[in-house]
Amino acid sequence: MTDLLDLTYDELKRLVSDMGESSYRADQIFAWLSKGIESFDDMRNVGRSLREKLSENYFVYAPEIAFKARSKIDGTVKYLFRLRDGNCIETVVMRYEHGLSVCVSTQVGCRMGCAFCASTIGGRVRNMTAGEILSQVIFASKDMGERISNIVLMGIGEPLDNFENVTAFLKNVTHPKGVNIGWRHISLSTCGIVPRIRELADMKTQLNLCISLHAATDEDRSRIMPINKSYGINELISAARYYIEKTGRRISFEYSLIKGVNDSKSHAAQLARLLSGMKCHVNLIPVNKVKETGLEKSVRVNEFKKYLEEHKINATVRRELGSDISASCGQLRKRISEEKQEEVF
Repeated sequence: MTDLLDLTYDELKRLVSDMGESSYRADQIFAWLSKGIESFDDMRNVGRSLREKLSENYFVYAPEIAFKARSKIDGTVKYLFRLRDGNCIETVVMRYEHGLSVCVSTQVGCRMGCAFCASTIGGRVRNMTAGEILSQVIFASKDMGERISNIVLMGIGEPLDNFENVTAFLKNVTHPKGVNIGWRHISLSTCGIVPRIRELADMKTQLNLCISLHAATDEDRSRIMPINKSYGINELISAARYYIEKTGRRISFEYSLIKGVNDSKSHAAQLARLLSGMKCHVNLIPVNKVKETGLEKSVRVNEFKKYLEEHKINATVRRELGSDISASCGQLRKRISEEKQEEVF
């Protein structure tokens, strides 16, 4: 059995045609899926015979809200969704002046091993399907009772380590007959899988690419990001320039400031030299404290930002949201898992 939400619009059209049905039926089904149906019977304008044919090999379902928390500080809502196989992933809805943004997960766990990230503790369990990724957008919006206008692929997992499912998700979530969120309202964050960045560039999409950089030398970056041992900084920056050339889009570099690790004036100087002349922006992130990492938040955030700006590198400090509800990716899933283990023992 296959999740019907895993199919792209074109795949759904072929399926309906193979069943001897008119093509407009695919439009009806695709629209229903985008509204968050929980049963084939919810497709009220689709004939029973077609619904029965679909149910022979496909299913529809709603991920269970295993846990939900709302920040008393800024209204951020964090969901722990339980998937059909019992695995849990995190989804965060953040409110901005321009509307609601949802941060979605793309894998159950992560194998990238970044030293400052809670998502990677325990490794990767599996990739999420295109439908599972899309269901976060659909059912978070349905639960909130509001349209979501922006998507960030920055939750649990490395999106480019699940490339086929993520690109299928992007095709569906941007489709005008479905959820219909514009490419420029979608941001994808990667730790730097270079071949996939180049492949994404060749697709010439208009999404916002964010690269988790966090250090400006191979020595420093390899210490906190194992991916750098496979794709060094020069190779990564080359891929970033290729992406800019192919798409015309500016790239955002994410830089988590860690006390005593990458937050000195010399680190800022290295970063400014590395990015000089590039069409980019630096998003400075005060690192979140995770007890297993032993890393601490830097107190030099404003100094670091000022240095970059003085050297003509555009920089902002990421707004911290949902700090009272463990809103950073991986923290809630990990905490709930630990509490369940304590209950067992």
